[in-house]
Amino acid sequence: GNECTDPVCNAGVCETSNNTNACDGGAGTCDAGACVPNEACEYTQDFEALVQTDADALANDGWVVGANVFAPDGTTFLYDYFAFPAPNGGPAFSGIDVGQGGPAQGAQQMVIYNDYNNADHTNGTGNIIEANVFQERPIVAADIGTTISFTFDAKAGNIESPTTAEAFLKTLNPGDGFSESAADRLDTTSLGATWGTTTLSIDILPGFEGHILQFGALSRAANETPSGNFYDNMSVCNAPTP
Repeated sequence: GNECTDPVCNAGVCETSNNTNACDGGAGTCDAGACVPNEACEYTQDFEALVQTDADALANDGWVVGANVFAPDGTTFLYDYFAFPAPNGGPAFSGIDVGQGGPAQGAQQMVIYNDYNNADHTNGTGNIIEANVFQERPIVAADIGTTISFTFDAKAGNIESPTTAEAFLKTLNPGDGFSESAADRLDTTSLGATWGTTTLSIDILPGFEGHILQFGALSRAANETPSGNFYDNMSVCNAPTP
């Protein structure tokens, strides 16, 4: 066959990047039945263009924060507070750090940690703050039948036991108390000191329209225990479910 070079897929032609055997006719013609639409990425961020000294840099990039607070048993819910523009630096939730990357991460990275502005860290209760740093949007009709993926680089920061942490990609159902309708997670409690890359993914099923898509990371910490982890090279992409 001949190589297809037209970059449009849904018009009935195919890109060779997604189809190794798509071209079966004359020059520039493709087998439309073998055409797989290109993955479309709605968010990509390497944090290099964000201004590290700008307190609003992460908030302006779409990041928000909030927390659920539990009794020391870790399961008894006490209260929550959501959602607020993500800080860049300081004792609460998140920041842009420098000098933590390798060649693939560049100069700037995102660091995600707990909310040390919460007085429960210092008042002796031992209550556990689950601090969430995330982006969100509603699931729309065009998402149905697709797979959404969240890819990122991560490495350990100054996290210490008994803090636990995770990165997540999930959908929440507002019609059922914001229960999870789908979720994929990476336990980031024990990340290595070197960078690794992970992809989380969820299938968007019929009935998910109107649910909330969230991606990000969280930590569960008490008594001012360190909780930071580093993230970089994030992307959230969407492709038809195989």
